[in-house]
Amino acid sequence: MELDKIENILEKYFQGETTIAEEKELKEYFSSPNVAQHLEQYKPMFGYFSQVKQQKSTQEIPLQTKKRNVAWLSIAASVVVLLGIGTYFFMSEKNADQTVAQSELGTYDNPEEALKATQKALALLSNNVNVGIESVQYINEYEQSKNRIFKQ
Repeated sequence: MELDKIENILEKYFQGETTIAEEKELKEYFSSPNVAQHLEQYKPMFGYFSQVKQQKSTQEIPLQTKKRNVAWLSIAASVVVLLGIGTYFFMSEKNADQTVAQSELGTYDNPEEALKATQKALALLSNNVNVGIESVQYINEYEQSKNRIFKQ
């Protein structure tokens, strides 16, 4: 009877489902001299657990704090800041050139030329708006068909 109980507890142990009391019972069983022949293979494992529990560590663990090399860290931070400032000035100079070029765009000295360009832009806008209105008419037709079918 006891052997069946030990085998069941051992199976639960390997499944990770045992309680602390059951594990204690297993340790006591395997530390006793009358262990069943087919369970002898588990005896060293449970014997090891009891040996390690009694062992005390006398080894000192050195506590060394790591000193960070602050000099290298500050040099690296300075380099990053200088690169950031250099990039900012380089990009702002480049943007200033583009701003001057953009301010010159779209200006006409001749009023007739400006009128033609404006009329051309408005005609293009009108064509695009007309295309949009045509597509809205399809939506109106769909809406009417839907209303006929579902009779609101």
